[in-house]
Amino acid sequence: MSTAAALPQPGRTKAFLRLVMIEHSVFALPFAYIAALTAMYEWDRSVHWVRLLLVTVCMVGLRTFAMAVNRIIDREIDARNPRTARRELVTGAMSVRHAWTGALIALAVFLGAAALLNPLCLALAPVAVIPMVVYPYGKRFTNFPQAILGLAQAMGPIGGWLAISGTWSWDAVILGLAVGIWIGGFDLIYACQDVETDREIGVRSVPARFGIPAAIRGARACHAVTTGLFVWYGLATHAGAFFWLGLVIVAGAFVYEHRIVRPHDLSRLNRAFFSVNGFLGISLFVCALIDLIVRGLRF
Repeated sequence: MSTAAALPQPGRTKAFLRLVMIEHSVFALPFAYIAALTAMYEWDRSVHWVRLLLVTVCMVGLRTFAMAVNRIIDREIDARNPRTARRELVTGAMSVRHAWTGALIALAVFLGAAALLNPLCLALAPVAVIPMVVYPYGKRFTNFPQAILGLAQAMGPIGGWLAISGTWSWDAVILGLAVGIWIGGFDLIYACQDVETDREIGVRSVPARFGIPAAIRGARACHAVTTGLFVWYGLATHAGAFFWLGLVIVAGAFVYEHRIVRPHDLSRLNRAFFSVNGFLGISLFVCALIDLIVRGLRF
């Protein structure tokens, strides 16, 4: 193969990373870390760096696979929506074949890391993969695709805990439900910007079926439930003062998010979706980490 023929490869790699929005791992990864570090604290109060690295590889690998498959399946819908018409599979910056190649590599990385963690993680890996593939089809057969997304995102904390303990934990399920309902709730908000296009091309969602005000109310209810589940998780794991400080920050972020996004004013939707939710996850992780260190977690 000539040098000239090899030159496009870096461009395809960059296009793939843009396609899967790799930077958005910040939304779910902090909660997998909270679960994993809490499991380490309960196990022997020591941070196991190799396991934590494998958790990171699992999370990024699975999320990358999910985003790539989502973009591949939705490429015709994306082409008909002015907001998404510049995505890489629509413009031709990334071919479907190369997108599938990247997706399958990411899936192999995920499965390989799961196998290195413990047999239970590998056995349950398909359970985590299924909702990732079903989600993009959800908007074709249900008005509640955000529920499928929430289920998919709930897998992160549960998997993070299983990666360390190798056993089932209901505490991790509580945290997973909190994360799933949180992400499903802010996806309700995000979907509001596509209402008119979705109705025109037949994409199904809560805002398209029930209207933007109903979607915003649904998101508020989701985030109230999320806050309650975070409280439950804190009580179940005997969290200390710093975790509760983090939860106060989370509650404040939710209030701010719903003050800047209103049914008749979506102008600050991107700030709510990207900035506030990214801040929320990182803030709770930092506070939970400090709390575990104060309680005796050793590095």
